[in-house]
Amino acid sequence: MRALLALGALVLAASPAAAQLRPFSCVGAERLEDDVIAVPFARNSATLGPAGRAAIATAAAQALAERERNICVLGHAERAAGAETSTQLAARRARAVALALSQQGVERDRVRGEARVGAFSGSQSEPGARAVTIVLMPAR
Repeated sequence: MRALLALGALVLAASPAAAQLRPFSCVGAERLEDDVIAVPFARNSATLGPAGRAAIATAAAQALAERERNICVLGHAERAAGAETSTQLAARRARAVALALSQQGVERDRVRGEARVGAFSGSQSEPGARAVTIVLMPAR
């Protein structure tokens, strides 16, 4: 049993998703107002459109010019389909944007993606509910 647990830990440690070499937190990122870029998505979609790709190109250019800054990618989704599904959609959107940033040359260890789904309020139109927010964090 211990050998199996050790093997599982080794596999997890070796996987690219587990490697986050730069320790930083996205706590409070949604309250920042500078260097925040919105990436729009269609309802119930995690597929990037032309406007989203343009926003990512802008964010990537700034991130490449300021390599000391880390990037928080905050995926949002409406609560209409239920909490679990909304969280999954927000996570897929964040992953799509993080992948697109890395394809633009931004180092993956500088990017942290998180799903953010607002509290259920009965309203289906929370601001930014169909977007991903890219936040270039202040340099330390």
